[in-house]
Amino acid sequence: MKKVAFIFPGQGSQSVGMGKDFFENNDIAKEMINKASERLNINFEKLLFEENDKLGQTEYTQPAILLVSSIANAVFKEKSNIQAEFVLGHSLGEFSALVAAGAIDYLDAIELVHRRGLFMTEACAGGGAGMMALVGMDDASVEAICDEQRASGKQVWPANYNMDGQLVLAGIKADLEALVDVFKEAGAKRAIVLDMSVASHCELLTSAVENLKPYLEEYLKDEFSPVISNVTAEAYSTKDEAIELLSQQLTSPVKYKQSISANADKVDMLIEFGNGIVLKGLNRKICKGTPTVNVSDTASLEKVLGELND
Repeated sequence: MKKVAFIFPGQGSQSVGMGKDFFENNDIAKEMINKASERLNINFEKLLFEENDKLGQTEYTQPAILLVSSIANAVFKEKSNIQAEFVLGHSLGEFSALVAAGAIDYLDAIELVHRRGLFMTEACAGGGAGMMALVGMDDASVEAICDEQRASGKQVWPANYNMDGQLVLAGIKADLEALVDVFKEAGAKRAIVLDMSVASHCELLTSAVENLKPYLEEYLKDEFSPVISNVTAEAYSTKDEAIELLSQQLTSPVKYKQSISANADKVDMLIEFGNGIVLKGLNRKICKGTPTVNVSDTASLEKVLGELND
């Protein structure tokens, strides 16, 4: 039997209509969406399937993505008894990974990440927070510029290590805008300030950490299957570790490429659960020897099941 890992996308993977095929064709998906709607008093059918302004708001985006990823994983588990060697997620996706690992019930996780999104929004409210995508620079050069700029009073930090030559920065939007030309002069092919009002994975979210901890304490289970941490790129499997690492995750950069590089050769295949193929695209550049497949609807599910049986 093939060895597999389960991986889960984060914020930015959302789109209207995600999860609709599963909802229309699978009773598990219907039940999960209905129960999530009851738990949060949010109409997830409308949020996911109809054009709306909320899907782009962090406190709604996070539960929506987690719900769709958890549905894809649950439908897969209904059809296959294959166990993951490990699970990991990109940023928010780490919470979807925790659901898959048995660390937290999906309904508790949906409430948890809804609150997490609110805490992140509150931490950045009125502060002019933002994020920037950088393409074409090596990590050390970006880190050096960020260190230098923080020493001069600007608030900018590396936030996501997506793949070689692709980083996302977080901080004060005006500071990021002021550095566009600095990064281009240093060799960046692109330096794009993103349309975001939250600065993820940096020190601007410090106030969110203490707000999140009580919910981690309440909802997480004592032990679970191995989850790869965004903070360390190493596995953890206990509640105490999870509380510490998920608290740090709010203010520490996501080491996605490091996590994949360190662990992909332990499996034959990586399976991405949820909307789109964001991680599949990154993994093509990070781990060319280990294929990534995706489960986002009934057709892709059947395709993956067929590949696992080859």
